Amino acid sequence: MNADLPTTIPAYLERLRAALAGCDPAMAQDALYDAEEYLRSELTANPGKSEAEVISSVAGSYGAPDEVADIYRETEVKVQTALRAPAPAPRKSLAGQFFGVLVDPQTYGALFYMLLALATGTFYFTWVVTGASLSAGLAVLIIGIPFVILFIGATRILALVEGRIVEVMLGERMPRRPLYTDRNQPVLKRIGAMFTDPRTWGTMLYFLAMLPLGVAYFTVVVTGLSLSLGFIAAPITTVFGYGDHVTVWNGLTVQQAPWLGVLLPVLGLLALFATLHLARFVGRMHGRLAKAMLVSSPG
Repeated sequence: MNADLPTTIPAYLERLRAALAGCDPAMAQDALYDAEEYLRSELTANPGKSEAEVISSVAGSYGAPDEVADIYRETEVKVQTALRAPAPAPRKSLAGQFFGVLVDPQTYGALFYMLLALATGTFYFTWVVTGASLSAGLAVLIIGIPFVILFIGATRILALVEGRIVEVMLGERMPRRPLYTDRNQPVLKRIGAMFTDPRTWGTMLYFLAMLPLGVAYFTVVVTGLSLSLGFIAAPITTVFGYGDHVTVWNGLTVQQAPWLGVLLPVLGLLALFATLHLARFVGRMHGRLAKAMLVSSPG
């Protein structure tokens, strides 16, 4: 038996956690989940062996903690490189940077996320408020405890779902595995771990915050796009004879002021690109917020 190898699964995971220090926390969570699930399954498949013997027997195929950490780092780089959309060519001029947002895939992912956030935010907020209210109301009944446990467990699953949405639309790396729960531990200990996990409460706060954020995101996108496209399309109304029906300011119509036919499309294009820039910025900031509140630290 290799003396350098940990002799227990918790010690193995602690070494792996230390080796993953400084890595993306979402990737670290996936690595720890995979390692614990694999080691626990090997231990179950070999009931006659101790944890130390199982770790020693799989060290050649699975690897020591430091080796596993290096493998995950290398694999993460390859996977992210393969999945990442081609980056637009860098633009040095201010005009290029301003108008280049039009061909950036992250812009449209963020735009769609901001539109979707109204629906998801309403659902998440309703879920947490309803679940917490029912949990408090049923606390005096015998079904109260299993209901709270079910509510907390389902909330953690929803966190993974939101993480996948964030990763696909905003490009922020999120966990693809849940936190591993050792089924060999006593039930009460596993339940207690859910309640003491900071991610559980961070997820609930995130879900509550998603309603006002979703309303704000949706309002900003719809208002920005509506005004932009309206300004751009304003001169077209004169072609079809509706110029007198488009009032710009204080009774002034497009038909009365032909110069508005030039100014409004320019303002509309500028507003459109400003909206796209804002959407991309919000997408990056929201991705960081989601990671901070939904992902557990490997430390």
